[in-house]
Parts: sequence; structure tokens; C-alpha cells
Amino acid sequence: MPNAQMDSANKPLSSDGRTYHVETRPGEVANRIVTVGDPQRARIMAQQLDAIVFEHSSHRGFLTITGLYRNVPLSIVAIGMGLSMMDFFVRETRMVVDGPLSIVRFGSCGSICDARVGDVIVADAAFGINRNYDYFDSGAGTPYRLSSLEPGDGPLTELLAGGMAAVGPVVRGAVGNADSFYGSQGRTGDDFYDANDGLVAWVREQVPGAVALEMESHMLFHLARVSTGRLNDRPPSVRAGCALLVFADRTGNSFISPEMSTRMVIAATKAVFDALVADSK
Repeated sequence: MPNAQMDSANKPLSSDGRTYHVETRPGEVANRIVTVGDPQRARIMAQQLDAIVFEHSSHRGFLTITGLYRNVPLSIVAIGMGLSMMDFFVRETRMVVDGPLSIVRFGSCGSICDARVGDVIVADAAFGINRNYDYFDSGAGTPYRLSSLEPGDGPLTELLAGGMAAVGPVVRGAVGNADSFYGSQGRTGDDFYDANDGLVAWVREQVPGAVALEMESHMLFHLARVSTGRLNDRPPSVRAGCALLVFADRTGNSFISPEMSTRMVIAATKAVFDALVADSK
């Protein structure tokens, strides 16, 4: 339910400039942002801020924490999972923050390469994996479709890779951004017809540099590329990078423990923060 009256259906903002889903307004979000899925991860990371100046949980499940790190304003925003949540976050944050945005997605993934549980994936690029609904209706085409590669920001990606090397083994490559956790990532079961046996192998065949699967990075990279104004006549105003912890080893069928995941988040937080602070472009 709305917490305030919105002044437009096209661009919903409250009378004090607060967005509808994320529920932030000018002055509450920094130009350097870490976005995560899990609010618990956001709170763990926030413990390494030097000070917290703003915190808000929205009625749609977004948690925003803004503080200072090495005297630089930095925000952590937990968005939940999936393409739509990333779209809400990036667009509504762009509405209320003046100047360029640098955004790092710091999340989890399933490895489809030699990376093992606890390793780090740094995404040089991302691509979409989408269910082809027409296939399940009429048999047209293939069950799943892949988009072309969308690169992350080069300098920001290099900063992330350099910092993460102190955390654990780093693997770089292309990350598949699926529109679901189950069917479009090749997880099989007996309850639904997903036509996804062999999907992971097919993805690796179609995208030789594919190293992991997750659900948000391609949307982030795409929105960064098209942050060029309505007429596509301005330089991009958003730059994006992505670092992921391997929670699931899809080739070895193993999953991270809660204790190890917490240790890895704590260890990686400094590398993510440092990359954003060092990013002065």
C-alpha cells in the first residue's frame, strides 16, 4: 500500500520527492552505491562504515543505508532478487541523486566453471537468459533465449578484481543473468515442464566465456549503458561493476554454509568499499 500520495502515475513521487518503491528522496542516497540482494548482507556490510547517517526500509522491501567510509559518502541498498527489483532500484535512485552514479552489485551466484564455493567471480560482462514462453505454447524456437553481452565499466571492474584478490581466488568472465532461480538456471524437478535438461551446458556452448549464473547483473549493466537520456543524446550517467561470491557450485553440486557465507561477506566488504572510493572517474 502507498505510504504517501503520489503526484504522477508516470513518475510516482510524493510531495516531498520520495520515490514509490525504494522510498528515498534527494540527499538520502550517495553517488557511490553497493547494491545487494539480502538485507542481512547489507547490515553486515554497514558495520564497516565509519558512520551511518541514514537508514530506511521501504514498504516494498528495499533497505537503504547511507554512511561515510574514509570520509566519502557511500550507500548500501538491499533490493531483493530479480530483474524487476534491479530496475526499480536503478531508475528510482537515478531520479533522486544528482551527478554521476557508480554502482557495484555485490551478490551471490552459482558457478558453472572451475570456480568453487567461496571463490569470487568478477563480471567483465553479463548476458540475459530468458524463458521463451512461445516455446511452451506452440513449440516455436528454443525453450530459452540469450541476449548479447553487456560489458561492465572497465576501470571499476579492474578495481574490484584487484581488491578481491586479497579475499580469495578470483575468476573473471561473463555472468548469465536469468529471469528465474529455477527454470532459467537449469535447476530440474518433477513438478513443472521446464525443458531445461542440459541448459547449463547449452549456455556454456553458446557463451564460451560464461562463468556463473545469477539474476541481476545484466539489468544493471544494461541500464548503465542506456543512462544517456530520453533522446540518447548524453554520456552515460551510471557506471556499474559486479563482484559475486560463489554460493552454489553447479558443476560439483555443493552449496555454501551459513558460517562461510558470513565470513566471506565480512572479508569482501572492504574490497568493495575501497573500489568505490578509489573510483574517481
